[in-house]
Amino acid sequence: MGGGVMKTIIGTMRLWLRLGLGLTLGLGLGLRLGLTLGVGLFLGTALGTAAAQTDDGALDTPIAVPETPAAISDVDAAMAERLEGILSQLDGLEDVTVNVRDGVVTLGGEVANEPLAERADAIARRLDGTVAVQDSIERTLNVTDNVGRLNADWLAWLDDFVAALPLMALALGTLIAITLLGRFLGKRTGWLSRFLGRRNLNPFLAEVAGTLIKLAFFVLGLVVALNLLGAGAVVTTILGGAGVVGIAFGFAIRDTLENYISSILLSIRQPFRAGDHVVINATHEGKVARLTSRATILVTLDGNHLRVPNADVFKGTILNFTTNTTRRFTFELGVDSADDPVDAISRGTARLSEFDFILKDPAPGATIVNVGDSSIVIRYQAWIDQRGTDFGKSRSLSIQAVKNTLETHGFSLPEPIYRVKVDGVKGDGVKVDGVKVDGTLAAQVNDVTPDVADAELDVTPDNGSDDTAAREAAMEGNLLSDSAEVE
Repeated sequence: MGGGVMKTIIGTMRLWLRLGLGLTLGLGLGLRLGLTLGVGLFLGTALGTAAAQTDDGALDTPIAVPETPAAISDVDAAMAERLEGILSQLDGLEDVTVNVRDGVVTLGGEVANEPLAERADAIARRLDGTVAVQDSIERTLNVTDNVGRLNADWLAWLDDFVAALPLMALALGTLIAITLLGRFLGKRTGWLSRFLGRRNLNPFLAEVAGTLIKLAFFVLGLVVALNLLGAGAVVTTILGGAGVVGIAFGFAIRDTLENYISSILLSIRQPFRAGDHVVINATHEGKVARLTSRATILVTLDGNHLRVPNADVFKGTILNFTTNTTRRFTFELGVDSADDPVDAISRGTARLSEFDFILKDPAPGATIVNVGDSSIVIRYQAWIDQRGTDFGKSRSLSIQAVKNTLETHGFSLPEPIYRVKVDGVKGDGVKVDGVKVDGTLAAQVNDVTPDVADAELDVTPDNGSDDTAAREAAMEGNLLSDSAEVE
């Protein structure tokens, strides 16, 4: 009865597994797909092996024939008697006849179908002393016998199933109870925040932690249920199979997993917040809108959306202009080599200090960066507060103001000089199209710059991309948190 109950339990579990596998494949791909697929396939394989082992006892154990000092004919007779006794105890093999001569077993008689004949052949081959087996069994394929046997098997299965219902209900109830406990703990991660010593847990981390807790409790419930059903031996197979499937599944979605793991790490130690002005890998510039499980969304300075994979963000170089409120801008102007560069520095920095948007500490400054054949290049620098001053506007106004100041005080800004040599022209030169051209004539190409008066420009920051980034940051699914620590 115990063997029948176990066969019923195993058969029923195999049906459940097939149903679960079909439902899982229908729901789509994901981490739960890999786990359910691995568990189902390996559990089905293990249970199939266990069910096969319940038939006919231990299939690999040879049937021993008592050793006697009798002649070979007596040994053959003993083998035949032993085999006939075994076959007579098995349903459907009662009419099989046995004849043994010199260790060769000849099977005769009638059976209902081919599986019964193969079963008798397998038993005969396991008999100790068997040299060979000759199959002379007639397969009657009688409808009445086969249908009756099928009906009897179904009735026996039904009886065993009814007998196994209490144990199966207990195992199923245990699995459901442990799974529900995991769901309860997974939805309430406040205890996890206290355990980790964090004031509050990032919403994305809370979701990941909740999913892992639910999965862990489900696996625990499955292991307990299998042990209750007496199938604890397959637990190791399940875990090993799940590991193999997990590795294969990981390689298949390697890029997706890399972005997913990067999003977790970025949400733990945030290198930026929503609204920060950043440059990623020296190529992607914009205001941070939000962080998703796959990509970092930027709003470019032109107002466009830019998606950067999280793996590139995590491994790349991030330049954050918003972390520090102050920012320095620089520009270069050249004066004639005959002018005094120190005076040009003094007058230019004094003009920069007159602007209210230029910080007094640190004060504006300038350095000589290059001395050429016809000019001295001076680099001016000044600091602004980005919270109320636009970087581009303030730099543009400063360049215009310093240029006009230097020109007002008599400094000559260098102009391109070209020396033109005309072949065949000698002496004082000739006229070409009414213009006198010397042998080596220095002609200056003048860039005429009108004397534009300084104008106080509006240097307030442009909030166009900021407004777009703020709307994006408010959308659901943003992994960036204002309460999280920033690197």
